[in-house]
Amino acid sequence: MQSVSEGEELIPDFNEYVQTRIAKVERLKEQGKNPYENRVRRDLSIADFRDRHANLLNGGDRDENAVFYLVGRVKLLRVMGKAAFATIEDQSGSTQLFLSLNDLGESYNELKKLIDVGDIVQASGYGFVTKTGELSLHIKSIEILTKSIRPLPEKFHGVQDIELRSRQRYLDLIMNPSARENFILRSKIISTIRGFFEKNGFLEVETPMLHPIPGGANAKPFITRHNALNVNRYLRIAPELYLKRLIAGGFEAIYELNRNFRNEGMDSTHNPEFTTIEFYWAYKTYEDLIKLTEKLFAELSATLKINEVNFKGQTIRLKTPFARYSYDEALTKIGGIDSAALNDREKLVAISKQNAIEIKKDRSIGAIKAELFDVFVEGKLIDPTFIVDFPIEVSPLARRSDQNPEIADRFELFIGGYEIANGFSELNDPIDQFERFKAQVAAKEAGDEEGMYMDEDYVTALSYGMPPTAGEGIGIDRLVMILLGFDAIREVLLFPAMKPERTKE
Repeated sequence: MQSVSEGEELIPDFNEYVQTRIAKVERLKEQGKNPYENRVRRDLSIADFRDRHANLLNGGDRDENAVFYLVGRVKLLRVMGKAAFATIEDQSGSTQLFLSLNDLGESYNELKKLIDVGDIVQASGYGFVTKTGELSLHIKSIEILTKSIRPLPEKFHGVQDIELRSRQRYLDLIMNPSARENFILRSKIISTIRGFFEKNGFLEVETPMLHPIPGGANAKPFITRHNALNVNRYLRIAPELYLKRLIAGGFEAIYELNRNFRNEGMDSTHNPEFTTIEFYWAYKTYEDLIKLTEKLFAELSATLKINEVNFKGQTIRLKTPFARYSYDEALTKIGGIDSAALNDREKLVAISKQNAIEIKKDRSIGAIKAELFDVFVEGKLIDPTFIVDFPIEVSPLARRSDQNPEIADRFELFIGGYEIANGFSELNDPIDQFERFKAQVAAKEAGDEEGMYMDEDYVTALSYGMPPTAGEGIGIDRLVMILLGFDAIREVLLFPAMKPERTKE
């Protein structure tokens, strides 16, 4: 039997309230009851109970012989001498319980001493409507299934602090039903996306999380050690190069919906581990991906029953087709950059200096454009907008345009001022790919921490022949943020990365 002193060590912030509840745990044990019971009877969810008894709210007759067992957490408790009211909640909803000395006998007096807000209970009874018109369960029996030894926060204020809610998500979910609903919607969005790709003939695959060479994106990786092989491994920054190996191997339409990891900064839209979907489609082009992406958003809108969302105080319209600009058009029409400067490095550098944008000496015209795009264009792309014809210098894995070798057959989708998707016709020329890897390695050696590594095995795969292919990645976390109207990524992550509260010595 655990003593109170042992409890003090196990429970941080031990106080008299916790001590009182631990004493109740001991009291239940003395009565031969298990305060952490495993045997449960549950006939209906609370939502089903309310649906089944909806007729009572319209004047129907109650049936005292129709006894049902419900389970849930006590969220509210009012004891008034010989009677008490409690509100219990499960994932589906909440309902009121009515307990009385007349129904429960002497066990009522003992129960009211032992039960607390936060406890999880099993209750049986029949449905009825109180004088105030509230559908309730008239209790015939009630049992504590799980004793809560830490008091919940005050009911009417709940848990509002985003730091606490993110750090103790379990408490957020207990106190804020809307938080549970948001994560249910996130799951629904992901399920819809999976269903969409399966309906369109894509096969879900799984590729490694531990990579011998980090690749598929310009990003700084996390490094770990594989003891059995005695080598370093990298948590994947993207699954792209493995997925394209599968296309080279003969698969024609595949996707992977899973986590990526990038050892970079954290802010309102970045978490070091994040969820994406990447999909690859043989014998298609980036133009086909644009059409497919619009179809996906149409399906998401229909599933969620929304045509527009409010994000950061701005209304975003999800109606397709989405707006579309070339990279240069966006810089001039949206960013206000003089079109005469677009192909003049000196003028682009001058514009950058005027706006306090630091440009390294070796930056190409395309790379400088990318810096200007981030500052002058991206934040203004509120309604869904496709940007196409990216500079080839910032597209190391994309196919060159047949019409203009200085640009890539690539697009990005922006919504709410953020990049949501990135897609392109894939580079399948092994010689061109090898040269671009070499350029990335040179950039890394010159100090670019996000430069790509050489991946000779991937070049080998391409050398056997990869069919014409289009590939795309969509950031799931940002997508959910926008669809649900949140401006912080931690609101849509069950367990976001958090700075430690304190460092243990």
